[in-house]
Amino acid sequence: MGEAYQISDQEMPYFLTFQVVGWADVFSRKVYRDFILENLTYSRKEKCLYLYGYVIMSNHIHLVVQVKEGKLSDWVRDFKKFTSKKLVKLVLDNPEESRREWLKMVFEYHAKFNKRSGDLQFWTHDNHAIELYRPEMIESRMKYIHDNPVRAGIVENPEDYLHSSARNYSGLKGLIDVDYW
Repeated sequence: MGEAYQISDQEMPYFLTFQVVGWADVFSRKVYRDFILENLTYSRKEKCLYLYGYVIMSNHIHLVVQVKEGKLSDWVRDFKKFTSKKLVKLVLDNPEESRREWLKMVFEYHAKFNKRSGDLQFWTHDNHAIELYRPEMIESRMKYIHDNPVRAGIVENPEDYLHSSARNYSGLKGLIDVDYW
């Protein structure tokens, strides 16, 4: 992690961004978005994670999260390690993935510059962690997350984007449950 974005207070809520290397549009495919949703649900139920807000864009994920117990940095490490290995496998083993060779090349290229990554790297190593120590900061980041698909021109209203907690907060059924802020 970059020094400016370290998780210092492990008990506080944080805004996090997990970015795919090379800004590769992996999450343009439903199967990969669904895998992230499954893992966020698992983290809420089994890893003591408060998931206040999320959005899954085509090449990155924004989260507002906090841990009930343990260290947030441990959750981040474990989540990114598990999801990166599984997502690479899903991409490379998916016979319907027309971009398989190109994505493999992107993952290989970025791994060359980082000794920790092995042969293939999925996520960048920075999480852009921002501690949210005031309620207004959480509200601001939640608005930023929910407006992301609107700013990208994908939907007109935040709650229209399926892969976001904006649906939960607008009274619609979200794809996964969240912990309301």
